[in-house]
Amino acid sequence: MTLNDQNTPQTKKSDTLSRIGGFLRERFSLDEDKQDEADVIESLRRGIDFRGINLWTLIFAIFIASIGLNVNSTAVIIGAMLISPLMGPIMGVGLGIGINDLTMIQQALKNLSIAVFISLLTSTIYFLISPLHIAQSELLARTSPTVWDAFIAFFGGLAGIVAGSRRDKITNVVPGVAIATALMPPICTAGYGLASGNLYYFAGAFYLFLINSVCISLATFLIVRFLGYHQKQYPTPEVERRVRNTIWVAVLIVVVPSSYLGYQIVRKTIFEQNAKRFITNEFKFDNRQLVSYTARYNRHQSTLELSLVGEPLVKDSINLLRAKMPPYGMDDAQLIVKQGNFKDAEIDVDALKNTVTDQVIKYSQSSIARKDHIIDSLRRYIDLTQSTHLSVADLRNELKTLMPDVQTFTAAQSLVMNRNSTRPDTVMLVYARFSRKHTKAERQRIEKWLQSRTKSKRIKLLVE
Repeated sequence: MTLNDQNTPQTKKSDTLSRIGGFLRERFSLDEDKQDEADVIESLRRGIDFRGINLWTLIFAIFIASIGLNVNSTAVIIGAMLISPLMGPIMGVGLGIGINDLTMIQQALKNLSIAVFISLLTSTIYFLISPLHIAQSELLARTSPTVWDAFIAFFGGLAGIVAGSRRDKITNVVPGVAIATALMPPICTAGYGLASGNLYYFAGAFYLFLINSVCISLATFLIVRFLGYHQKQYPTPEVERRVRNTIWVAVLIVVVPSSYLGYQIVRKTIFEQNAKRFITNEFKFDNRQLVSYTARYNRHQSTLELSLVGEPLVKDSINLLRAKMPPYGMDDAQLIVKQGNFKDAEIDVDALKNTVTDQVIKYSQSSIARKDHIIDSLRRYIDLTQSTHLSVADLRNELKTLMPDVQTFTAAQSLVMNRNSTRPDTVMLVYARFSRKHTKAERQRIEKWLQSRTKSKRIKLLVE
């Protein structure tokens, strides 16, 4: 056996891996349709400056976004994101770091600071003069940033710089990035925080804007380095080291707090889902109704609060509920049951109304069904009596021909109720008095004549 024969399997494996690697490089390559480096840099550089049309466009976009947040209109907020030119200086920072252009970094940071100041000033003025001061859901959603916002901004920034580096621009990417990364709403929410004096709203919203800005710049920096753009030399090694340290500090400021907030939100969501499953599966007591429940997550002591109406739960039943909580991941949660006295309880009025309404509807439907059944039975009886309406005088005259000794006669359809059924039945009730006593055969002849004459199979004949 030759040496080449021994290496044949290894050679085949190497060729297979090479083909797979070549296929993947071809599919994921960013060299195709790549725009000239100088053109990309010049295009991004033009978007950095905030003066003239860029500045006016920013102000108009801020007003639009603020109005959208104020009236809780998602469509208006999306429109403002598409108009906003804030992406320019943010991507400029990442580009400047990527190519070691200190002048571009300084210029981008200067213009970004101007844009942020103008944005905060514009949104604060709007919310100061606006007659609407209630924080709507769209505004509140921008006050609690998490690590998910960092991921969205980072991947959005990757998509934006990749699309911007193509010769044939991908027209739907940049608007999509503007919507996904959402730079306008946070800065407007920060303005609302300043106008209302709510520092919590201001800090949360401004931190979200900072997360988006840093992650977009980081994504731009990574793609520029990946594409191999020509890098300038920093004036001194100290400057280069200071820039790199600043980048890492900014990334840590964004990632660490947002990761912690994201982790807390995940735990809060899990606790609320477990509480809902626990109530659905375990709260099954007669003669009492759960009006509302509140699941409050706290990393030290979470609580599940139940508000009940009806017969009070005894202590043993409450302890049984507590014993069933650990399998639902609520080992350390405190169970609070409020019943009987709701003086200090926070009752969800809408939930109470819905509960009472449901009970009334169920009772009404059952009552209506019973009444409908009775009405249908009576309607059938009325129809039957109307269809078999008899002329008592005619029957008496005909019977007088058959039995001349008849003295008194009457006939009518009568309603008969059975003790074992709620459905009524009908019978032809006939009363007659004769001057003499009839034999059994004569009575049978009268009954057969009545059945034939009245077309009724059920006849009750009473004779005197």
